[in-house]
Amino acid sequence: MSEPTYDLAALRARFPALDAGYAHFDGPGGSQVPLDVAQAVADTLTAPIANRGTGYAAARNAELVVLAARQAMADLLAADPGGVVFGRSMTELTMTLARTLADGWGPGDEVVVTRLDHDANVRPWVIAAERAGATVRWLDLDPATCELDDVATVLSDRTRVVAVTGASNLVGTRPDLPAIAAQVHAAGALFVVDGVHLTAHAAIDVAAIGADVFLCSPYKFLGPHCGVLAADPAFLETLRPDKLLPSTDAVPERFELGTLPYELLAGTTAAVDVLASLGGEEGTRRHRLVVGMAAVEAHEDRLRRRIEEGLAALPVEVLSRARHRTPTLLVRVPGGDQRASALLADRGVFAPSGSFYALEPARRLGLGDAGGLRIGLAPYSSDDDVDRLLEGLADAA
Repeated sequence: MSEPTYDLAALRARFPALDAGYAHFDGPGGSQVPLDVAQAVADTLTAPIANRGTGYAAARNAELVVLAARQAMADLLAADPGGVVFGRSMTELTMTLARTLADGWGPGDEVVVTRLDHDANVRPWVIAAERAGATVRWLDLDPATCELDDVATVLSDRTRVVAVTGASNLVGTRPDLPAIAAQVHAAGALFVVDGVHLTAHAAIDVAAIGADVFLCSPYKFLGPHCGVLAADPAFLETLRPDKLLPSTDAVPERFELGTLPYELLAGTTAAVDVLASLGGEEGTRRHRLVVGMAAVEAHEDRLRRRIEEGLAALPVEVLSRARHRTPTLLVRVPGGDQRASALLADRGVFAPSGSFYALEPARRLGLGDAGGLRIGLAPYSSDDDVDRLLEGLADAA
């Protein structure tokens, strides 16, 4: 099979928002959306639709939308569609998971969270542990390298869950997930991975990562606002989340509270198909997704290196220092990061400042809750965008 060409111009033409002429470095907070996704949402909202079922056309439409979305996410994550759960957000899904698992915890049990994670993969576990009387143990972050310490230092035979990010939404650090998973499983614990930031930048294989539970958010990778949890259906069968009496007890539906947002699920399928289209026309959708995401990663890494070379010539501090990282850079700018962000925005360059709910790494790096200026690349980022960013930062610094 021939390798497809990364046609950036054709890709950008699919995003109506880019017609406004802005340079977007705000992708880590949510990507821009292609017309394919918006059309899928609109088509679902305007087609005959009802509660899921098989008795008549409107009900069948809803059923097909849900099944298609489960299969699309299964292809994206190399997961079992029967273990794909949809929710309002990754945060909501993690809260539900933590609360459900904590029903079996008590004093002496331990839960591990990290100083690298977004709070959505920290606070649900801390809250659940405190309510169960379990102990929270912290895996530390080295501020000099932005790398996590060895997980072995916080594991014991009482560890029940270890929650680690697939990639930091603040500084881009990508921990060695398979290595961590091996240690976690050797200790007899569950490994939960927050893949929200990572899924937007790399091909995902949940089994290869070693995650027992993997969570992500389609709005980070060109889709609409919702959350996804992927796990082995057999594992989900062992959990008993709170639910309404008449709602089904089947997996994965037992974890989905209320009626699913069919239009958002249709948009999620469309987003996966857009990513697959970057991998050419040959092979299965999973194959095209792997090829396409490899192309995205190569494109974004090239632009990241350009930005890093440009920043090296400016009086700014770059805090993203990990060996393996996403194209996400946190910097400190003389005169203030909020000021720099505002000056860039005046030039049509969007790079926000803050800690972006990643309170633990921001505080561990000595930034407090203010964080820094975050520069994030996306599949549609261009060399012209990078030029505008560096020119704006040169003036701001």
